[in-house]
Amino acid sequence: MKTKHVIDTQSGKAFELKKGDTLTVIDPLGQQVSDMVLFNRKDFNEKLSSGKSLDFEESILLTKGNHLWSNRSNQMVKIIEDTNGRNDFLLAPCSKETFKIMYNYEGYHPSCLENLYTNLEPFGLSIDDIPTAFNIFMNVQFDKDGKLSVLPPTSKPGDSIKFLAQMDLLVCLTACSAEDSNGGSFKPIHFIINA
Repeated sequence: MKTKHVIDTQSGKAFELKKGDTLTVIDPLGQQVSDMVLFNRKDFNEKLSSGKSLDFEESILLTKGNHLWSNRSNQMVKIIEDTNGRNDFLLAPCSKETFKIMYNYEGYHPSCLENLYTNLEPFGLSIDDIPTAFNIFMNVQFDKDGKLSVLPPTSKPGDSIKFLAQMDLLVCLTACSAEDSNGGSFKPIHFIINA
């Protein structure tokens, strides 16, 4: 069965995937990042690990053919298609502190961390359970000294990435809320589940 969903600007959604399902995340309008976190549906203490994934895949640029791994060294998903090819696994989800510290922003600002934990809360998860997200379509560059810079995504309208679930999963996706990550504007994210 094929189901299409829309994540509105600066929001998120949580849902389940069964082992063997595919998840396609689509950037319908271009230059929009989506943060993704994963949990083992049978034990939420097993979750996505940036460190394990970068270590076992021996790369900081993960794309088609790579796996995303858990904190228990198990494969969670395999990337089977990636039309854009640029994703980030270094930076944490944006939070209210991100906007205060890095943007000098006063007052309320939507954030990926808020959208992740509010959508995961009904499953019994808290803000402290949320790992570093896999930042789909995010364009993080670094110079020879290791200095990081966040540039506008290179994704074009309709670009997509497809994951094959390697275990039963709880997934949460966002349409990222950080101006710098999205080239200064906010757009929706689409996703399709194939069971």
